[in-house]
Amino acid sequence: QVQLVESGGGLVQAGGSLRLSCVASGIIVSIGTMGWYRQAPGKQRELVATITSGGSTNYADSVKGRFTISRDNAKNTMYLQMNSLKPEDTAVYLCNAGVVSLPSLRYLEVWGQGTLVTVSS
Repeated sequence: QVQLVESGGGLVQAGGSLRLSCVASGIIVSIGTMGWYRQAPGKQRELVATITSGGSTNYADSVKGRFTISRDNAKNTMYLQMNSLKPEDTAVYLCNAGVVSLPSLRYLEVWGQGTLVTVSS
């Protein structure tokens, strides 16, 4: 069974930075596109950024130029470097990945439990 575990959230002042990590564990054969999503209180979940296995990236307009997504395929880990944080970035950040694992060898979409980021003004 594959699990995604996020870390790195916390409380930061506006203008500050945080780095989130997402580690995939299990008997993993391959990981396709990975992504960060966020959900603020009372709002729908929204895409923050995605990265393919080859390293192609995509960002929400609201975070372009401030956030950087990256991954280390050897460590089955994805990162989100968040700079110039704003109060409106406050949310639970969740990671998502398409994973092929043993013994099923099926391609499954997996979600982490999330890590809370709070940006104070």
